[in-house]
Amino acid sequence: MRASKAYREAGVDTEAGAALVDRIKPLAQSTARTGSSPDLGAFGGLFDLAACGYEDPVLVAANDGVGTKLKVAIETGRHDTVGIDLVAMCANDLIVQGAEPLFFLDYFASAHLDVDAAEAVIAGIATGCRQAACALIGGETAEMPGMYAAGDYDLAGFCVGAVERARVLPRNDMRAGDALIGLPSSGFHSNGFSLIRKILNDHGLSYSDGTSFTGELSVGDALLEPTQIYVKPILAALRTTDGIKGLAHVTGGGLVENIPRMLPEALAADLDLSQVKQPPAMDWLSALAGLGNEDRLATFNCGLGMVLAVAHKQSASVIGALSDAGEAPVLVGELVPRTSAPVSFNKLPKSW
Repeated sequence: MRASKAYREAGVDTEAGAALVDRIKPLAQSTARTGSSPDLGAFGGLFDLAACGYEDPVLVAANDGVGTKLKVAIETGRHDTVGIDLVAMCANDLIVQGAEPLFFLDYFASAHLDVDAAEAVIAGIATGCRQAACALIGGETAEMPGMYAAGDYDLAGFCVGAVERARVLPRNDMRAGDALIGLPSSGFHSNGFSLIRKILNDHGLSYSDGTSFTGELSVGDALLEPTQIYVKPILAALRTTDGIKGLAHVTGGGLVENIPRMLPEALAADLDLSQVKQPPAMDWLSALAGLGNEDRLATFNCGLGMVLAVAHKQSASVIGALSDAGEAPVLVGELVPRTSAPVSFNKLPKSW
């Protein structure tokens, strides 16, 4: 059946939507895993939890977006990485509760569907799903004339995972002296971009400009570095060690707001960031804007995308497991009795 002429004249092209589904079916199929169905285009996505071998599973769900990082992708015309960000923001939220991501669904909305741009975005989502070992089992593409400016689009992601009931994180046995281990970020990830865009605008800079730290890359390319997905190395460490008591995914609010989310009220995090390598773009932009330490710590991840609370005696084995899985973990502090703020910094990066 051909698309309705009247609907097309109103700004909605259902034939473009059907063409997009045909293009993305192979992308979704490339993310198949145990429990997933290869079909795409039904009213709902199917997943067989029993096939995954859990004994007493708890389901964990998360949804998120990419924020105004999308404006960077739209204005540079580079759509291939924000899909990875979308998966990362959801899957990393699941792993902090010990959950293995199982399946993912996306929502893509625009005024008028650009099939090429949408395909590039969803190819990124498929890449992110493969990195997180979860299946892309469905989604929604919405054309909404009048809701979005020409060329703009919005993204949302939804991820479901599972964890054995006895292994849900954070654990209730955290204590003073437990080690804090950080995993490096790949850049800004998907937070702070309203401030980033304002700084660039205030200084008359464009995404096509180059800087001393980007080399052959443009500022836009550096900003679009996708969010690191920590699922596989953390799952490996959880399966081969028993020392991980809690995790914090460092997103909006930076280290100051996210680390307390894994802590009991009686404990605080005492951090030493002197050995944490700062992403060059973060240092450059902060210096350009003259951002103080307080603003940096409360806005950006400051080089750490994930922080783990680990039993002191098992910190070496956890660091070894994470290293074997391809991460570069850094010992960044310890838990202490809480007397005031839930996070304190006894040393800051040398580049600040």
